[in-house]
Amino acid sequence: MNAAMTEGAENVPETVDVVGIGFGPANLAIAIALREHAQEGRPLDAVFFEAQEEPTWHPGMLLEDASMQISFLKDLVTFRNPVSPYSFVAFLHERQRLVDFTNRGCAEPLRIEFAAYLRWVAEAFADVVRYGSRVERVTPIRIDGEVEAFDVLVTSSDDVHTVRARSVIVAAGLRPRFPASVLPGRRVWHSADHVHRVGELRAPRRLAVVGTGQSAMEVALDLSDRFPEAAVHLVSSQFGVAPSDQGPLVNRIFDPDSVDLLFDAPDAVRTRLDALHRNANNGVASTAVIRAFFDRMYGDAWLGRERLVLHRVSRLVALQEEPSGVQATIHSELDGSRTLLDVDAVVFGTGYRPFDTAELLQDDAGLLRRDDAGRPVLRRDHSAALTEPGTARLVLVGQGEHQHGLTSTLLSTTAVRAGEIADALVAAVGRSHRSHDRSAGETADDRKGTHVAV
Repeated sequence: MNAAMTEGAENVPETVDVVGIGFGPANLAIAIALREHAQEGRPLDAVFFEAQEEPTWHPGMLLEDASMQISFLKDLVTFRNPVSPYSFVAFLHERQRLVDFTNRGCAEPLRIEFAAYLRWVAEAFADVVRYGSRVERVTPIRIDGEVEAFDVLVTSSDDVHTVRARSVIVAAGLRPRFPASVLPGRRVWHSADHVHRVGELRAPRRLAVVGTGQSAMEVALDLSDRFPEAAVHLVSSQFGVAPSDQGPLVNRIFDPDSVDLLFDAPDAVRTRLDALHRNANNGVASTAVIRAFFDRMYGDAWLGRERLVLHRVSRLVALQEEPSGVQATIHSELDGSRTLLDVDAVVFGTGYRPFDTAELLQDDAGLLRRDDAGRPVLRRDHSAALTEPGTARLVLVGQGEHQHGLTSTLLSTTAVRAGEIADALVAAVGRSHRSHDRSAGETADDRKGTHVAV
């Protein structure tokens, strides 16, 4: 028996069926699906830990007039349960905004209203989430050589404690990506932090944005709006900024049914499709944003000023931050020339990378089975394939784009994916309970704790 399981009963931590790490849209949707199971007589004991002090969703990019790029129907529930009380339509109805939203004539919500919707849903699940709680480590618990549970070490402002779970869902979101040689600083930040950081600028004269896509263009326009006397330089690796492909046939790659097709497809085919259709979401911008950017450049040309400067087919090759500003070197791949810019700040709209669960497993990172590219191998239900036997489940949300397709990190399949994960968790915990009851003579009452059934 593993040493971790020889401790006295008084030292065994609080035990639950499911621990969720993070309480963004992915785990929020799973909490809804688990509550539905509970209402049908299949409750699981679940608790979610969220590092933020309150419900938030991309707070650094909540620009006032920015819109989503997907339909309001791709919320937390509708594709799985259209009559759920937690739909975006139900939210609008309660807030008396449904008629106005309809009259707006646009299927894509404002980003600020979708964030308000997520907060509204999160408030209904306050009993299963602990805010201000950061998960520091996940440790496998082995019994007779098999992984049967995980100990989750959680820290908060006034406490450090461990929760043991038969299943752990890691939905910790994405991490901002910077170019390899760039470090964030007082005058250098990622678009993910833009709203929080831009207020620190005082009458800037020249600014730079690096990136090719929606976030980079939105930030460039926002800087131009806030500081109309400043010149904003956008450094793009493309000749122009490509529009997102919103065609109905292409968008089928984001359908829930497409996940099955992509997961079962040969690796080479899946990789080819990923590269072919990535322009439906990554490194592209909406037609409206592209038009706004071009119109501003066009109008300024007539007025004899240059507030937006596009560096096409160019890359930032050097960056030096000083107390008084930032020196940026831009290399044009068209003619090989280099431009030295002295700017007040540089914002990077250079995308995100998936969270790596190895950061939580630490010395036990070898428990994750990986492919030849070093990526975690997942099952269809998003649970990780482990290198050791056992009944414990580690569910990795947002880390399976290489197997489940482009929707892995997007909202498009959130509702359906949540149902699939919840179904698998309920089935797995049921099997584990039955097996444990037979071997240990445990009763249902013995399993009850102080946590809340979702």
